[in-house]
Amino acid sequence: MTVIFDTAARRTFADNYPEIPHILMHNLREHPLLTIPSLAALGDALPPHSVEYNKADLPVGIDPDLVPANGLTIGETIRSAETNGSWAVLKNIEQMPEYADMLMGLLAELKPHIESKTGRMLKPQGFIFVSSPDAVTPYHFDPEHNILLQLVGTKVMTQFPAGDARYAPDQTHEAYHTGGHRNLVWREELADGGTEWALSPGQGLFVPVMAPHFVKNGPSVSISLSITWRSDWSFAEADARAFNHVLRKVGLRPKAPGRFPTQNKAKAIAWRALRKLRSA
Repeated sequence: MTVIFDTAARRTFADNYPEIPHILMHNLREHPLLTIPSLAALGDALPPHSVEYNKADLPVGIDPDLVPANGLTIGETIRSAETNGSWAVLKNIEQMPEYADMLMGLLAELKPHIESKTGRMLKPQGFIFVSSPDAVTPYHFDPEHNILLQLVGTKVMTQFPAGDARYAPDQTHEAYHTGGHRNLVWREELADGGTEWALSPGQGLFVPVMAPHFVKNGPSVSISLSITWRSDWSFAEADARAFNHVLRKVGLRPKAPGRFPTQNKAKAIAWRALRKLRSA
């Protein structure tokens, strides 16, 4: 069986996880499940809520309700990505057994390093991005521990410090964890705080939980695979944010949850108890 993350890559990951962005090399290229025809078929097979696609000639910051559709099906979007100026993501590819096997095989190579730092590896998920030349993924954050593996083409991710309210206000975090959107409001004065990470095939980029970022594709079609997982810490941070939303609604000014290794247990437990009462 081919090793995807060699000893050097696993060492790099172990030295930096879970809070430091870093590049690590991978050997996942030209996999038969990750070709354009295979991905178009996967897109057609996934349920509608597991695909997202739209025009990709977008500003870095855009209202998610104003993102224009491209007028195609997901399969058509992927098959004609070279010319249609679109961006597509296939979500939760682990719904399909062959993709689940691939995802879990990748994560198994890193699991000992993950669990030695952040405990149990929870909710493993995979997301595949197919982007037209020069496509833009707007400014946003994600709640998972994430490695973006570049497979075909090039892109540049501009990443900002996680947990810094200058780049993602506390109220935005709180709204997201109580049902809001993950897109963030972009202001040009934020640009100086970003770090550009250029990715080519065979490279992966680790993205810490909730690190704001945007992505600009290179001059050819790009295929990328995000392998993601959650941890008890990430769930506690999310629940503490949700509880802060409740506190803010009653006029308080709650302190933001701490970054790893702060556990945020008290607010997380309070939110879980409140959620249980609401559902009773």
